[in-house]
Amino acid sequence: MKRLREHTEKGIAAFLAVLSLEIVIAWLVFIGSVFLFFWMTHTVFVEQERDLDRAAFALAGEITTPQTTSVMYFITFFGSKNFLIGGSIALALLFVFFERWRFYSVKIIAISATTTLFNQSMKFFFDRPRPETAFLEQGGNSFPSGHAMIGGAFWGLIIYLIWTNVRQKGARWFLVSLVGFWILLIGFSRVYLNVHYASDVLAGWGAGLFWLMIAISLLKRLQTRLGRKVERQMEE
Repeated sequence: MKRLREHTEKGIAAFLAVLSLEIVIAWLVFIGSVFLFFWMTHTVFVEQERDLDRAAFALAGEITTPQTTSVMYFITFFGSKNFLIGGSIALALLFVFFERWRFYSVKIIAISATTTLFNQSMKFFFDRPRPETAFLEQGGNSFPSGHAMIGGAFWGLIIYLIWTNVRQKGARWFLVSLVGFWILLIGFSRVYLNVHYASDVLAGWGAGLFWLMIAISLLKRLQTRLGRKVERQMEE
């Protein structure tokens, strides 16, 4: 019995040793993103609750000015299809020139393409019309927000690249916080411009983060396998 307890204690100690802060944060974000998406889905389509959406529109209405609207048009561009296509291709081409980061090109294109496909499939499935009070004409359905989901995945990938490559701790946290705030602003711009409900944006963030973390994990495994395959070929 004593030996069993000692082995158990050693096992727990070993587990805690490899349980880094990054892993804890990653799991919390993953679980939180899944919860957020299903919570919004249940609220909108099961409970059919609209209080959150009304409150968000009311808040946006209180701060609406011509100057703020111009700023929101500018911000929302950075979650648009045109920017995300161009930005993904530009980043992928940039990383091609650096051997150490070359596989990031694959990650960027793969994540952008699959997140877009995932988002459009869900829009078709949920079939929620856009708000009738939109400031500008937008095609397609409303739930979940593509700017929040696809844009969130793109900028979330930027956060991942910063976190894994910036060594200075203070600079890393500052840049991550800055990009995280930018993601929030893009999402808010969609509500401000009345092209999405707040629940669309929250669901988009949840689905985007959820898929981003799965995609990064799968691509890391693929990268490891390809690396081992190349090493074996070189040994032969």
